[in-house]
Amino acid sequence: MAQEPLAKKGNYFHIYDFRIAPGVEEEFIREFEAFDYSEGNPMHKSWAQVKDGVLLRDTEDPLRFYLIAEWSDIEEHARIRKVLAEEIKPSFIRHIVGGKFIPRYAQVVSSTPEEILNKAAEA
Repeated sequence: MAQEPLAKKGNYFHIYDFRIAPGVEEEFIREFEAFDYSEGNPMHKSWAQVKDGVLLRDTEDPLRFYLIAEWSDIEEHARIRKVLAEEIKPSFIRHIVGGKFIPRYAQVVSSTPEEILNKAAEA
C-alpha cells in the first residue's frame, strides 16, 4: 500500500499549542472528545476542512497539548473558531491555562509527490 502525505501542498494546518491545568488531564480529554465528536461541532460541517483534527499530548510534558488539522481555507476556519469562542464556548476550554484557545496557521509548502510515495511502496 502506498503511503500518503500528511497534507496537500497549498493547504493549511491550524496548530493549537496550549497547556491545561494540573489534575484535570483525563477530564479535559473526555470533555474535548464529547464536544469534538458531537453534532454541535461546526468544524466537522465545514467544506474547508480537508482532514479532521487530532489532539496530541506532549510526551515530555503531560499538561501540554497540540491540536492540528488540515484546511483548504484558513479564513473559513477563523470564522468558525470565532463562533466557537463567542457563542458555543465548549466546556473543555475552561481547563486551558490562560483560557485562550487560538491557533497559529501554517501553509503546507512541500508535500511528497504521489509518484515518489508509490515508488517507495514498490521497494
